[in-house]
Amino acid sequence: MDQAAADTAQLAALGYRQHLTRALGLWSNFAVGFTYLSPLVGVYSVFNYGLATGGPAFFWTIPIVFLGQGLVMLTFAEVSSQYPLAGGIYQWAKRLVGPRYAWMAGWMYTWALLVTVASVAYPIANYAGPLLGYEVTHVTTVATAVAVIGLCAIVNLLGVRRLAFAANVGVAAEVLGTVGLGLYLLFGHRRHGASALLHTEGAGQTGSYLGAFLASCLFAVWIFYGFEACGDIAEEVKDPSRKVPKAMAMTLGVGAFATVILTMGLVLAVPSFGAVISGASADPIGDVLAVSLGSAGTKVALALIVIGFVSCTLAIQAAATRLVYSFARDGMIIGAGKLSKLHPTFHMPPAATAVTAVIPAAVAFLPSATVTRIITFAVVGIYVGFQSVVLASLIGRAKGWHPAGSFRLGRWGVGVNLAALIYGISAIVVLSIKTPPNGTSFMERWLVPVSVAVVAALGLLYMAVFRPRESVERNDRA
Repeated sequence: MDQAAADTAQLAALGYRQHLTRALGLWSNFAVGFTYLSPLVGVYSVFNYGLATGGPAFFWTIPIVFLGQGLVMLTFAEVSSQYPLAGGIYQWAKRLVGPRYAWMAGWMYTWALLVTVASVAYPIANYAGPLLGYEVTHVTTVATAVAVIGLCAIVNLLGVRRLAFAANVGVAAEVLGTVGLGLYLLFGHRRHGASALLHTEGAGQTGSYLGAFLASCLFAVWIFYGFEACGDIAEEVKDPSRKVPKAMAMTLGVGAFATVILTMGLVLAVPSFGAVISGASADPIGDVLAVSLGSAGTKVALALIVIGFVSCTLAIQAAATRLVYSFARDGMIIGAGKLSKLHPTFHMPPAATAVTAVIPAAVAFLPSATVTRIITFAVVGIYVGFQSVVLASLIGRAKGWHPAGSFRLGRWGVGVNLAALIYGISAIVVLSIKTPPNGTSFMERWLVPVSVAVVAALGLLYMAVFRPRESVERNDRA
């Protein structure tokens, strides 16, 4: 049996027919995951916050979060190897525990993805404006975000081969914008020795430095996810049981390497740590680029950043589209028939793609303060979705699940799952407590856990009212 036939037979054994285009190899699968994880987007988005909050020593949040997310990645790799299905987290939770548990896991993760699409597209004007020469205002910020979201929807709708091409372009921009720039700064514009990474430079003086360091963990937490996207598109990957786990590991490993190089280069090139920590320097990345690259070099850096943000938006939207499609294919949401219908030429669901464009675009149209509050939910919502799978792995093992994919953790499985759960819960607590509030009221101070509770409550209400039942569409049932 050739590989294509074997992949079709495996999908049929899991209950579905092959409708999506199975065209991706290991590299393209990695490219989608890597552009979603996007160290370029993560570092440029929250470097200022990390350095101002934790001082140069915030750098050490990177290995801590990397190790924790590595445990989660190993859990995902094992499950996705046995269940390489579109929609990732929803399908994995369903196979390990059951449809109702999976519905809530997928609900939380879907909304987190939709908000994340908006959160990545919204700040693009800050880089595209200076690059293209237009003023950055609320109107141009919204217009840029909506235009990017719409463009990404078109690329996604045109099929997985176009997605893979765009993701490969994004990988090139990511490497140049992270590793290339990081090495350039380290060898050509370093202002401090490596020992600076061991010092706080006065950060956290108003209380325990541990609190400041935990708060600065938001920097690394914001970066080290996206590897799960390799599993979201598993039905479009050749030999997914072997390649999806490898692509996940590559995504996290290469992402960590790029993050370390760029962060170290930026930290050691900052003119004054004290100015950043005190707030006198509100844009240390801008200061570093202006001094180190000059006008022409800064333009090149801005172009790479814009490409990175756009490719990241595209990859997240692709993951969200497959998740909505997977829900609809099982008949678990309103409008399932339309949402699961594929375009006859491109083999992509137009209605599901529209959902993952219209909702993030609608978020972008809200007042900027409201957008900021909604975006606060993004990271913790994704972490909740992650931990639903980690917990499901432990529940599945307790119920007799024996991993049977090409990648298995063996006797380390329970230990890895349990350690991943402890890490994930700890990260959710830190996010809930340490995410900077936008005001002094109770709602502003506890916006992160409140937003999670609201989304969860709406999900439970939906379940109570509409009573979703798994009913795989006839044309999808193998």
